[in-house]
Amino acid sequence: MKTPFRMSVLLAVLALMPRSAAAQNTQPQGPQQGQPPAQPQALTLADAEKIALANHPQIQTAQNLASAAKQQTREARSAYYPQATGSLTVAEAIPDSRIAAGGLNNPIVLDRYSDGVLVSQLLTDFGRTHQLSKSADLHAQAQQEAVVTSQEDVLVQVDRAYYGVLRAQAVLQVAQETVKNRQLVSDQITTMAKNLLKSDLDVSFANVDLSQAQLLLIQAQNDVQASFADLSAALGYADQRTFTLQEVPVPPAPAMDLASLIQQALQNRPELVGERLDVNSAQTYATAERDLYFPTVSALGAAGLTPVHQSGIDDRYAAAGVNVNIPIFNGHLYSALHSEAMFRAQAEQQRLRDLQDGIVRDVRTAWLNANSGFQRLSVTEQLLSEATMAMNLAQARYNLGLSSIVELSQAQLNLTQAQIVEASAKFDYETQTSLLNFQLGNLH
Repeated sequence: MKTPFRMSVLLAVLALMPRSAAAQNTQPQGPQQGQPPAQPQALTLADAEKIALANHPQIQTAQNLASAAKQQTREARSAYYPQATGSLTVAEAIPDSRIAAGGLNNPIVLDRYSDGVLVSQLLTDFGRTHQLSKSADLHAQAQQEAVVTSQEDVLVQVDRAYYGVLRAQAVLQVAQETVKNRQLVSDQITTMAKNLLKSDLDVSFANVDLSQAQLLLIQAQNDVQASFADLSAALGYADQRTFTLQEVPVPPAPAMDLASLIQQALQNRPELVGERLDVNSAQTYATAERDLYFPTVSALGAAGLTPVHQSGIDDRYAAAGVNVNIPIFNGHLYSALHSEAMFRAQAEQQRLRDLQDGIVRDVRTAWLNANSGFQRLSVTEQLLSEATMAMNLAQARYNLGLSSIVELSQAQLNLTQAQIVEASAKFDYETQTSLLNFQLGNLH
């Protein structure tokens, strides 16, 4: 009875095998075995800065605003050139009609069709157009400095994000090693407890330390992904990308002459250069508003043809003349415009002063942070060496039964903290150096 049953099962399996193989052939094919997965893009700090300068929308926005400011200069200078307009006029009126209302004159309206050109040329406005052009040109130069400011802002964001990724990866490596080492200690203590060489309390302490290390690993993994998101945004990418970053050599110690660094920043910072140009632009514009009180002298010329007209009108017309406009009274408009421009110029001066004070403070703070970061390099190395030695001694004392699990647990915690601080110190100092260069105006 068993043999026929086994034969039927075997036949059923053989019947299903080709069908299963065909079903497997219809499954979507993944990466072929032996084909390496896509590798993250290799990226150096210089490459990252080039990508950001070419791709970041903040820089492109500043460039567009600078181009718009250049067009304002052309707008102001357009008054130097002749203004020509063409006209087509068709009129039909009741015989002997005049426009009697709406003005002091009483012109006759004649039936006609006429076309012609009117040309006007500014002869002089006693410097107002010159001052307006100069003000617009100074503002355009200030906007160009704003482009440099945007470039430095983007570069310091890239440097900070770049070093942030390296720091997060270093901490992740520490977390992985910590989990590995504490797992080994936990396994050893668990085995010894089973052999009645250690207590369950020791096992509990070891497992608590292992859980803390695992939590550190989870946080480190999250920080790596978040730092890659920051770097992608700093590069101007809308999506998150991962890279294989190349480490940067540790820069030398900062210069000790703080006064010269402050003077360097006051000369080089593009914000200050642009603000000085804006102050000059505002003062020049105030002068242009004062020139509204002066007369304006213009030359006018008109010529055209009148092919269809009633009797008494020639087929052609032409005239030329000079027009002088002298402001007498306009409800204190010009004085208000001049006062407004003067107050705005004074506000720009105070803004420049405030900016200078802020830059002096920021340079001093960045210099102090950079010096502190440089000093931390040697201290963290010493801290790690001492924590490693203490950990080895605590492990040996615990293995010999000369100390409790509490001492070993504290030594593990101190070693982990020392490893994180030492791994972070280098990249923190590089970040502080980049911030100092930014404050000095040397980042572009």
